[in-house]
Amino acid sequence: QVQLVESGGGLVQPGGSLRLSCVLSGTIFRTSRAGWYRQAPGKQRELVAAIASGGSTNYGNSVEGRFTISRDNTKNTVYLQMNSLKPEDTAVYYCNQLSIYGNEYWGQGTQVTVSS
Repeated sequence: QVQLVESGGGLVQPGGSLRLSCVLSGTIFRTSRAGWYRQAPGKQRELVAAIASGGSTNYGNSVEGRFTISRDNTKNTVYLQMNSLKPEDTAVYYCNQLSIYGNEYWGQGTQVTVSS
């Protein structure tokens, strides 16, 4: 059974930084795509960033240049470094894993609030 546990969310002022972490249990992490999505109140869930098993990355337009996704296969962990945070980054952030077999898994979400 695959479980995803996020941490690192919280309240930060505009212009500040946060680092999210997601630990993924199970044995399929190394061959899976890992990603972060977010959902703000009244909005659809959107892709923030994703990283393939080989390390290639892609980002949502609104976070390009400010956020960085990375992974540590030895720790089954994916990270999201968020810099220059804006109030519009406020959302619940979800960790996601997509296996090579097409199975998709989600974390429980962690709240990020950007406010002065």
